[in-house]
This record gives sequence, C-alpha cells and structure tokens, in this order.
Amino acid sequence: MTPPDPLTVTHDPTAARFQVEKDGLLAVLEYRLEPGSIVFTHTEVPPALEGQGIGSRLARTGLDYARAKGLKVVSACSFMDHYLEKHPEYQDLAR
Repeated sequence: MTPPDPLTVTHDPTAARFQVEKDGLLAVLEYRLEPGSIVFTHTEVPPALEGQGIGSRLARTGLDYARAKGLKVVSACSFMDHYLEKHPEYQDLAR
C-alpha cells in the first residue's frame, strides 16, 4: 500500500486559499475572486517547509483551478510572479 502524498493541496473556498498541511504547519496560496478572474494575493510557506516544492505545488494547483474555471489570472504576489515567469505553459491565463 502506497502512503498518502504528504503534499496534497486542499482548496478552502471559505478562506479563499489553497493549502498544504504538513508536520503541523500550514502553507497557503491566498486569492480573491473578481468577475472573470482570480487574483493571487499571497503565498506563504513556513521556513521549516521550504525547499520541498510546496510553493510550486500550491501555484500549480491554483493555476490549474483558474484554467478549469475559465478565469484569467492576476498576480499580486511576488512568488506567483516568479512562478509564472518560469512556466510559460500558464502564460495564456495571465490578464
């Protein structure tokens, strides 16, 4: 039996964020919805969880969500800005 993926991203629409909980710590990608778009406002990964790909997993999940919902993406977050620069497969989502 395969153990569960420790980097499972969950979506909490009530809190307007995507999140990963690991080792009792919470990493988040926060957003706000606007007509026809999603604005990514903040990404936070606790120092103890850095370097494990959690920020990238959050970014991919948020961007895939935007694509699935037909939303344009607005980044108000430096982490997301850098992620989008390095991943041209998401450029079509940028507003």
